[in-house]
Amino acid sequence: MRVYFLSEKPCYLKAAGLPVGTVDGFERTAELDPADNVLLEFLCPGHHPVVCTFSEQFLFSPPEDIRLYFTKRGVAVYVAAFRPVDTALRPLAQERIGDILCTLYRQGGVQLSVQTGEGFQIVDLGDEFAGAKIYPAGDDILLEAPSAFCILDRNGTVLTKSEGTVSERGRIVTADIPFHDSLGHIARCSYEGGKLTACSILTSESPTAATYALALFETVLIGGDVLPFLAENLLEKASALGEYLGPFRSVVLGNRPEEVGLVYEVRPRVFEVRYFCVTLEEDGKISNIRPAEGIG
Repeated sequence: MRVYFLSEKPCYLKAAGLPVGTVDGFERTAELDPADNVLLEFLCPGHHPVVCTFSEQFLFSPPEDIRLYFTKRGVAVYVAAFRPVDTALRPLAQERIGDILCTLYRQGGVQLSVQTGEGFQIVDLGDEFAGAKIYPAGDDILLEAPSAFCILDRNGTVLTKSEGTVSERGRIVTADIPFHDSLGHIARCSYEGGKLTACSILTSESPTAATYALALFETVLIGGDVLPFLAENLLEKASALGEYLGPFRSVVLGNRPEEVGLVYEVRPRVFEVRYFCVTLEEDGKISNIRPAEGIG
């Protein structure tokens, strides 16, 4: 089985005690057989190692710190969290929003305490939030870091957490979320009450079919009007598009300019990426949406 390794922090990977190399946001691949029960060790300085066995059980139910993404090419093993060795308590920021006291601190990882008269909630965050500032967002709380943001309700429940740069804050929060692809695609997303309410796709290069597909699928995701994206032959099928695509959770780019992947949750921490190709008319309208074959 082809296995792709990625990590939220740069780390060093060993397989069966043998060095594989550095893993970060770029894919490192290997051929592994689940029947061999290969021991995987992800080592990150200043953090406890993430250790697991690549087996059938692992593919069915990975440990808490790992996410699995199944594609036609194989499976992507993503290390989503490393636990720091240093667990000393260090306050980072504190703000009072109405009757809510928000305290950002580091104790092992970066955490946020949300306290009201009814009680308090502790929220685990990534290291990217170490320099975050705390703002009101309507009735909610905005945690804004240089390259990430998080919207929580007054009880400390995470409504939205994402990479991105906030450009507008208040009752409506707007942020630019990069796709990290060669065309420089960015999703400019707006949130109200922590829910995605608007999304437009921007690109620094000439748009491809994937640019239009991204805009269409993100619109489906938020329940927006898809008619402006569709050619005349698909207009009468617009209402069935959500059922055709199914309950996907997010959108990713594929390997070809007309290919886009939709991410579906199969089980906790286990996801399947299904790829779709679109056919574009000269006016930029989408005239066909079909599952991609032999790619992804």
